[in-house]
Amino acid sequence: MIKDNHIAVAGSITKAVAAAKQAGHSQIQVECDTLKQVKEALDAGATSLLLDNMPPPKLREALAIIDGRAITEASGGVRLDTVRAIAETGVDRISIGRLTQSAPAVDIGLDFGAL
Repeated sequence: MIKDNHIAVAGSITKAVAAAKQAGHSQIQVECDTLKQVKEALDAGATSLLLDNMPPPKLREALAIIDGRAITEASGGVRLDTVRAIAETGVDRISIGRLTQSAPAVDIGLDFGAL
């Protein structure tokens, strides 16, 4: 997956995708925060786009641009009260980090006794 730091080091999404292709990767996912990034990632040949922190109306705009040319994944801001609206946009996948980021800790102890 090509994330914002990879893009910053490479200089652009186009250059980051080209480097991934040159390294022999055939499946290339790019994290996109804006519609401009979506267009650049598609033009560069990304096979999957992680649409980060986009509300449903913006997801629909992104999906119209993508038009089936890449696998889509919505990520960021996904909660129980938003997941249905996100799913109804038509994205292929939804990632939910809150499942692990917000999990409460369990108080577990282990006591040893004499045999």
